[in-house]
Parts: sequence; C-alpha cells; structure tokens
Amino acid sequence: MKKIFKYILITLTSILFAFNLFASQNESLKIGSSEAKITVKVFSSLTCPHCAAFHKNIFEKLKKEYINNNIVKFEHHSFPLDLAALNAEKILRCADSPEVSFNLLKEIYEKQNKWAIGSDINKINELLIKIGLDFGINENKIKNCLNDEATQEKILNERIEAQKKFKITSTPTIYLNKKKYEGKHEYELFKKQIEKLL
Repeated sequence: MKKIFKYILITLTSILFAFNLFASQNESLKIGSSEAKITVKVFSSLTCPHCAAFHKNIFEKLKKEYINNNIVKFEHHSFPLDLAALNAEKILRCADSPEVSFNLLKEIYEKQNKWAIGSDINKINELLIKIGLDFGINENKIKNCLNDEATQEKILNERIEAQKKFKITSTPTIYLNKKKYEGKHEYELFKKQIEKLL
C-alpha cells in the first residue's frame, strides 16, 4: 500500500511539474511587480526595426527608473509578422527565467540586422541558434523549441487574440495600462506619459 501511495505521489508531482514548466514557457514575457500601478504592454515582431529601436531607446532606462522600483510592469507580447520572427519568439521562450529571456530579447534586437536577413529560413535558424547558445541554452533544447508545434500554435493564437482585442495595425503597438501610446520612441517623451499616470 505504501509503495502504491508513493508511486501515485511521484506521478502527481511529475504531472504538476510538467504543467508548471509548460505554463511558464508559454506565458507572455513579463518583468516587474504584479502590484505595479502601470503596465506597459508592447506588441512586437522580432524582425521589426521599429520594435528594436523602441526596445533600445526605452527599455533599459525604463527598467532602471521604474521597473526596478516596482512602479511599472513591462510585458513583451509576441506579434510575429513573418516566419523568422515566429522562430525567434520560440527561442525566446526557451530560456529558463524571465531575466535570461529579457537579456536574450535585447540580444535578438541588437543583432537583428545580422540574423533577420534574406529568405533562407534554415540560415536564419542557424543564426538564431547561435544567439541562444551564447546564453547557455542547450542546442538540442533550442532545436526542440524551434520544432515545438504547441508553442507555435500558442504564439499564433496570442497574435490573433491581440489583433482582435487591441486592433493592432503595426508593430510595435504600445499600451500604458489601457491607453495606446502614440508618441515618438524617445525616452523622455515616454516618461512624461508614465508620470501622468502616477
């Protein structure tokens, strides 16, 4: 009887672990306190130059001034416009923690003009794999992520739902709480809108 109970306990623990792992890999990428007064939602395609520019100009300063001080929660929402962006999102979700994912996101944007070129998806994948390897992600894990149909379906469904709910016509589309940000991708201008909500 004890052996049966032990077996059931181990089985349930394994199922719960697998469920939590799956959930963590498929949620939108978030950083910041859940109690933050302001939520910044950014709908991005990882091959989009304007998305890369926004992240470069805004994110690090926002993190230092507001996210780290529990004032802002930042959410990266996938809105891939092509297969290369979709595959980059899959690799982004391969990381073991949000911190690694955001560092990887930064690198993907910074090296966008090196990997997001041409139409040979196999070559693009090779370049993305190299970026993932630099962050300590196992090569087999990266390849499994690229071939994961469940993750692909999840990302595409998120895109569809975002399109319906937020009427996205271009990337990046940015929301401060429930208000769409229409300004330039300059930190001081963005900061002014943050301050208005405090």
